[in-house]
Amino acid sequence: MPQKPTAQRPRDRAATEEALVKAAREILAKIGFQGLGINAVARRAGCDKQLIYRYFGGIDGLVDAIGAEIADDLRRSLQPLSALGQPASYRELVERMLLGFLQALRTDPLMQKIIAWEIASPSSLVQRLTIARSKSMMTWVAESRGPLVAPAGIDVAATNAVLIAAIQHLVLSATAAGQFAGLPLQGDADWERVRKVVKGIVASMYPQTPTER
Repeated sequence: MPQKPTAQRPRDRAATEEALVKAAREILAKIGFQGLGINAVARRAGCDKQLIYRYFGGIDGLVDAIGAEIADDLRRSLQPLSALGQPASYRELVERMLLGFLQALRTDPLMQKIIAWEIASPSSLVQRLTIARSKSMMTWVAESRGPLVAPAGIDVAATNAVLIAAIQHLVLSATAAGQFAGLPLQGDADWERVRKVVKGIVASMYPQTPTER
């Protein structure tokens, strides 16, 4: 049955913007981009659709606001790692980044769907969310790296891309099937196996320099 519109809320820009972004995120999570229309978002939020144009300039601006929230969520999920202080080595920096991203992705169903859309249904709107997530991760890495430099002779971009891709695929496979290539991906023990392997790969790819020991 079509969802009944909620009662019109009092005019309060901050509260209305929050309601619109929340409604849009809920539609994305449940239906996907095919259901993300001006009328659908306004109806779910109980707002006049003209407010979407006034406050966000349209769907593109609303998606940018969702991207900003997703970026904030990712930064918050990585904050406990920042509280550990400056990494002692570039290896430790990469390890923190990968394990932090693994945990953040496992607990964020919408981020999982966005990553799936990047592959299955790429679009300009999906790209906006991808860019927001990538910028958030890059900002965290830049802030955490400090004076550390990557060991010479390592293709950092390619190495990290392969490891991030592996993490993404494992998390998506866990959600879809609970396993990948015969590896169970359900309980804490399963994911501890994955974490140990990630640490081992990082250690083999990023040897510590004498100054880091």
